[in-house]
Amino acid sequence: MQEVLAQIPWYHNLALLERLKTPEERLWYARQTIQYGWSRNVLTLQIESGLYKRQGKAVTNFERTLPPPQSDLANEVLKDPYNLDFLALREGVHERHVQQALVTHLRDFLLELGAGFAFVGNEYVIEVGGEEFRIDLLFYHLKLSCFVVIEIKMSDFRPEYAGKLNFYLSAVDELLRREHDQPTIGILLCRGKNKVVCEFALRDIGKPMGVSEMHLTEDLPEQLRRELPSIEALEVEFTNALEESEKEGPAPEASGPK
Repeated sequence: MQEVLAQIPWYHNLALLERLKTPEERLWYARQTIQYGWSRNVLTLQIESGLYKRQGKAVTNFERTLPPPQSDLANEVLKDPYNLDFLALREGVHERHVQQALVTHLRDFLLELGAGFAFVGNEYVIEVGGEEFRIDLLFYHLKLSCFVVIEIKMSDFRPEYAGKLNFYLSAVDELLRREHDQPTIGILLCRGKNKVVCEFALRDIGKPMGVSEMHLTEDLPEQLRRELPSIEALEVEFTNALEESEKEGPAPEASGPK
């Protein structure tokens, strides 16, 4: 452990000593800092968000649908839950509102997703059988070498959500996946989930996907909410982003990750 800690700056070590209680956690965060080049502020943010306890906790079918070591790496990439408190959205917002807000705060969302994600598009249009379908968010993961489809549901997980995501994964594999790409992975972000229901829903699906919860501002303690930007300020920013999006029309199709 001393060899690992010697590879990061002194103030990073202070953050590990002050904010963490066990050697295991300190070693894990130190290794992540070395691997991804985290600044002290990013390291502190990841500790406060409880990344160590969330990493690799999503319900997935990766062990059955992906070969090792791809399945192990994919499991490590997913978290549960995802903290989206930076959006500061009210109760009752629709999936489209969350999607647009995530694009507006893309830098924060990429930090929460973790290293390796490259943004391809939102409401990404795919055509199947002469019909158009829109994927909420499409990414490409550089380390996994695959597309990642993220679908947002402002309700608890339901088995039919897995069927729709399976359809999107098949379409992306057919229309966008290149010869050297690995199978496309899907992530369902829901407000809540029953683990047993998720496991049954994914059991016989042949495409790799995982289910995670997402936590918005309203899920946070009142004291922490007061420290975040006001709802009114973010509503103005969000409304402006929606108006600009409507003026520009649907996003053009992307040929692949940039």
